[in-house]
Amino acid sequence: MANPTNVPLKDYRNIGIIAHIDAGKTTTTEGILYRTGINHKIGEVRGDGDGATTDWMAQEKERGITITSAAVTCFWKGHKINIIDTPGHIDFTAEVERSLRVLDGAVTIFDGKMGVEAQSETVWRQANKYGVPRICFINKINQTGGDFYKSLQSIHARLSKNALPVHLPIGFEKDINGLVDLVEMKAYTYNDYTDKALIEGEIPADMLEKAANARALLVEAAVEAEDELMDKFFDGGVEAITVEELKRGLRKRVLAGDFFLVSGGDGRGVIVEKLLDIMTDYLPSPLDIDAIWGVNPKTGDQVSRKPDESEPMAALAFKLATDPFVGKLIFVRVYSGKLTAGSYVLNTTTGEKERVGRIVRMHADKREEIDSVSAGDIAAVVGLKGTFTGHTLTEPAHPIALESITFPDPPVSIAVEPKTKADQEKMGVALGRLAEEDPTFRVHTDEETGQTIMSGMGELHLDILIDRMKREFNVEANIGEPQVAFRESIKGESAVQGKHAKQSGGRGQYGDVWVRFAPNEPGKGFEFFDEIKGGVVPQEYRKPVEQGIKETLDGGVIAGYPVVDVKATLYDGSYHDVDSSELAFKLAGSLATREGIKQAKPILLEPVMKVEVTTPEDFMGDIIGDLNSRRGRIDAMEDLMGGAKLIKAYVPLASMFGYTGDIRSMSQGRAASTMELAQYEEVPPNVAQEIIEKRASK
Repeated sequence: MANPTNVPLKDYRNIGIIAHIDAGKTTTTEGILYRTGINHKIGEVRGDGDGATTDWMAQEKERGITITSAAVTCFWKGHKINIIDTPGHIDFTAEVERSLRVLDGAVTIFDGKMGVEAQSETVWRQANKYGVPRICFINKINQTGGDFYKSLQSIHARLSKNALPVHLPIGFEKDINGLVDLVEMKAYTYNDYTDKALIEGEIPADMLEKAANARALLVEAAVEAEDELMDKFFDGGVEAITVEELKRGLRKRVLAGDFFLVSGGDGRGVIVEKLLDIMTDYLPSPLDIDAIWGVNPKTGDQVSRKPDESEPMAALAFKLATDPFVGKLIFVRVYSGKLTAGSYVLNTTTGEKERVGRIVRMHADKREEIDSVSAGDIAAVVGLKGTFTGHTLTEPAHPIALESITFPDPPVSIAVEPKTKADQEKMGVALGRLAEEDPTFRVHTDEETGQTIMSGMGELHLDILIDRMKREFNVEANIGEPQVAFRESIKGESAVQGKHAKQSGGRGQYGDVWVRFAPNEPGKGFEFFDEIKGGVVPQEYRKPVEQGIKETLDGGVIAGYPVVDVKATLYDGSYHDVDSSELAFKLAGSLATREGIKQAKPILLEPVMKVEVTTPEDFMGDIIGDLNSRRGRIDAMEDLMGGAKLIKAYVPLASMFGYTGDIRSMSQGRAASTMELAQYEEVPPNVAQEIIEKRASK
């Protein structure tokens, strides 16, 4: 099929494929690329073949998982579809987050043998957060244990009651050989899932009643979109609504973001053509998305941009990748105007002007050079040196700053040191590059030990980064044990004096402050208040006091971990005409902090993970006992498809290292778990004491 060059904007689709790990996102993407003529064969996610197109990193091919979101472009029946295949593993949740920020619609894939799984709920919540309209595809229903209707029930129970089938499968498990299209009321079948085309025909007699009932529900949902359709429906019933009206009503319902159409089948097979049809029929084009709003950085006024080529150019950088051939690639979503190769753009996040080198359309790791990219489209740009994830690019004459993308702080850290002198320099470069690409990966040097500390979202996340450092940058390194990112805070209040006075011959140093410390709301961080009356502490010395307090809090007071969620109020003090200086007041602020935190009932906080375990019933007792022994709190238990059980618990991260291996051996490899950061909570005093002593002994 020829790729149309001038596709109108109404026929663009920017779509993410989101799901729990192993539901078949990447395989379905492969099926789509094969059916749209981009690929000449279907890549396998696992096995010895060439691997999937979108899983192009060596680590993805080996582990059979998706780590980075890959962008591909394909064409279907005159539509241009930009697809982003996102990771399912919780450690790479940032990849899903940043992809959803720039996508207009999404296809949520479910494993038909498992129904809704833990990570399905997480990606669903992320899509809700960004208001992304979705359709659902229940994959693997042709495999043993696959069940379209039970999976649909689990969507109703755990995600939304507003999910209705638009297709019904013909057959059950391995005998599935097609589907009934409820909008057209036709059957589409195949002899083998690898067939070149679907066979259109009549609905099997034994499915007519079921199909008619399911279609009636679709019509009832569709007419809610328009008063005109509702009136027509009341007058003439289901029969009065035409296929075109049904499609129009359903599309409006889907675009509202709280109604979902459901299909199902084998993501590798010819049935994907029907999935492509509903992607193009019901998911939004850039024109269906409202104008985006941002702030004019010069005036602070709210300004908007419509998805129109004639508007001033505005684009958001949502991903960075290092390409071995062209260097740094910045993936951008253009919201308005036109981004042209060779032009100059303003990065409103940094305030710097940059020159756009080349623009390339990405097909996973292959590139096709293009001259420009217009409103509503996604492409990658080469040559931007100071642009990173979440930055806005605009025409210099018409600046706008779009809302950036926020990422959680990484809870797991490890120490890493180069094996040789030669590795040392390379490691600095490698870590810098990887941190540029991945906003949830942080690197810093521990001032006390001089060690380089890597922080990430989980053990797998750090594992992959170390592997990439070795392969892509040839850096050999020694790795320490995983460490938890503890925090310090306070439960009480205190009012203390911090006085730094040295007067021994010559000019002395004098700074004297009184500061009140109190707990702040969780998540609010550090806030500084100035309540100085008169000039007891001159204006120019107050900022250094705040600096002294902040630096001391960052370095920790009781165990060397950053102190969070504290309010500090400067309310009194004194100064000396000759001996006072900014440095003296900074030191006074620091002294007050050390004493004030110790007097305000200091506590240690630890990251607590939301853990979800899916297990056969036989192993449930052992798994619950084990979670309790790890200081876990069991939150809920639910029944899943196929007699499996779901256990939800909150467990401190400190006791969860190596859990994946432990749970495998406890359940003969049949249980699986996911965990994500829930919140920071106070460490019990006896455990806190151990941590403080261990930290002091280092």
